[in-house]
Amino acid sequence: MLVETPLAEQVPSAEYAACPVTGVFHRLGDKWSLLTLVLLGERPHRFNELHQRIEGVSQRMLTRTLRALEGDGLVRRTVYPTVPPSVEYALTTAGQALLGPLSEVANWAVEHQAAAATLVR
Repeated sequence: MLVETPLAEQVPSAEYAACPVTGVFHRLGDKWSLLTLVLLGERPHRFNELHQRIEGVSQRMLTRTLRALEGDGLVRRTVYPTVPPSVEYALTTAGQALLGPLSEVANWAVEHQAAAATLVR
C-alpha cells in the first residue's frame, strides 16, 4: 500500500485538491522550487548566491519561489542588522526532513532513467 489511508473507489476532486500529498507535489513541481531546496540543503545562502547558482531564474521568480517556500514552512529567511541589511535563506527543520524523501525520488529517477524520461514533457 502506498499510503496508510486508503482511497475511496472514486476520489472526490475536492478531497484530492485538499490532500497534503497533492500540495507537496504541486509545490515541488514548479520550475525552481526543487533546485532551490537542494541548494539550500547544502548550506544557507544569500539571495545573490542563489541567483548566481541557478542559471536562468529571474530575480522576480527566485523571490516568488523563496517566499512560497517560506510560506510553506520549508525555508527560513533571516535578516541580519547590517548596513545594508543582509538576508540569508536556510532550510527549516521541515525542509531538512524533506531532503530524505527527495533523495529517494532522485535515486529512483537515476536508477530508472528510461521510465523517468517518459515523465518529462
